[in-house]
Amino acid sequence: MQPATRSPPRLTDWLQNNVPEALTVLRIPAAHRRRLRTTNGLERLNKEIKRRTQVAKLFPNEASLLRLASAVLSEISDDGETYRA
Repeated sequence: MQPATRSPPRLTDWLQNNVPEALTVLRIPAAHRRRLRTTNGLERLNKEIKRRTQVAKLFPNEASLLRLASAVLSEISDDGETYRA
């Protein structure tokens, strides 16, 4: 079984179209790139929201759930702004 190969003109076109987009991450400051390597931060954020909403168990309406989730996100954002890496 031979590996799939691309013809040189097609590969060249693909590289010209996709490499600049792939390198846009390098425009982000190095301190921020370090945090973007994994989804650990996002997973932690989701766990924290789940933990806080499970305490309440029942919300009278969607707006109350959104207020609680917004408060959690705001608190985490404030903590992140004061953190010095």
